[in-house]
Amino acid sequence: MKYPELEELSKEELIGVIEDEAKNWLAHDGLWFQAVERSYGIQKAIELDIEAWKDFTVIEAKRIMKRLKLPENSGLDGLEKALNFRMYRRINEQVIERPDEHTLILKMTTCRVQQARERKKMEYFPCKPVGIVEYSYFASTIDSRIKTTAIAAPPDKLPKEYHCAWKFELIE
Repeated sequence: MKYPELEELSKEELIGVIEDEAKNWLAHDGLWFQAVERSYGIQKAIELDIEAWKDFTVIEAKRIMKRLKLPENSGLDGLEKALNFRMYRRINEQVIERPDEHTLILKMTTCRVQQARERKKMEYFPCKPVGIVEYSYFASTIDSRIKTTAIAAPPDKLPKEYHCAWKFELIE
């Protein structure tokens, strides 16, 4: 597929387009969630969000694997590469730590959703149940041997250093 309107843009302009598209994606996701929450309540909205993430996160992982030419079962190295190419990576800040060869820890140091809620003096969105599904399915698509555990995510009490943290272990 050709995109002549993109081919004329500079690298900086293309990065801006990617950032805008990531913000638009997140805005749509949030508006969808809020519409469901208004109509059916937060529990039903979370339940439906989990169902959507089960499929979306696998699709996203497979597309990233294809683009980066990552083989199946590419371990924590493959997961680390893939995590850096997720859509939300363009709008959130994250830190990846590798405490040992069998463990990867992802800390979301800045989450656009939670920051917006902080600005509005709202409680954090309780994203842990959705995140468990999202990160588990994403990681296991990259490598079926990866076990995912939530270190902390809302509604958990969080340290000031991050909005959520996840541990990925390669089980061989």
